[in-house]
Amino acid sequence: MRHRFAHRRLNRTSAHRRALRRSLVSNLIEHESIVTTLPKAQEVKAFAEKLITLAKRDTLTARRRAIALLNERRIADGDAQQPTIISKLFKVLGPRFADRPGGYTRIVRLARRRLGDGSAKAVLQFVDQAIASTGVRARRTTKATHTSPTSARPSAAPPAATPAHADAQSADRNQSETPTAPNPESDSSTKQKQADQTQE
Repeated sequence: MRHRFAHRRLNRTSAHRRALRRSLVSNLIEHESIVTTLPKAQEVKAFAEKLITLAKRDTLTARRRAIALLNERRIADGDAQQPTIISKLFKVLGPRFADRPGGYTRIVRLARRRLGDGSAKAVLQFVDQAIASTGVRARRTTKATHTSPTSARPSAAPPAATPAHADAQSADRNQSETPTAPNPESDSSTKQKQADQTQE
């Protein structure tokens, strides 16, 4: 039985597991989305969220703790175009999730399995990756922000355009339904015919 074993062993020694976890989380912070196997993604998710919580408190103690957890000794930015993992964690990701109480990452399962052993694959990414690229955040509606039912009604749709042959058929139908005015000449001719028939 696996009682009191909180984490997956992943068929690795403890040092190998720590190195794997640090590597995956460093890649996640750098690229903001990684593809790995499902058990690895589930195992790394909690560690990544713990680091984001540290990054929200931008203190010297939090930075030293993140450096120790990631074993990231390259602190100074040698190149401004490519910041270090620690600087991106505290300067970019920490302020981005400042208003979010938790749940910074998500796991999306992929349909295709890995080619060698057929293990399930998944994408581990930050939840607001699309929001950060577009700058648009979906607004959550509550009961207080609902509008009145009259204003929520959709406007009447414009009438659909009818084809020309349908207009011609309706015009013919209207002409046939309209009563025609009596013609006095035709009435007099019918009366004359009836009188001729009676004389005969």
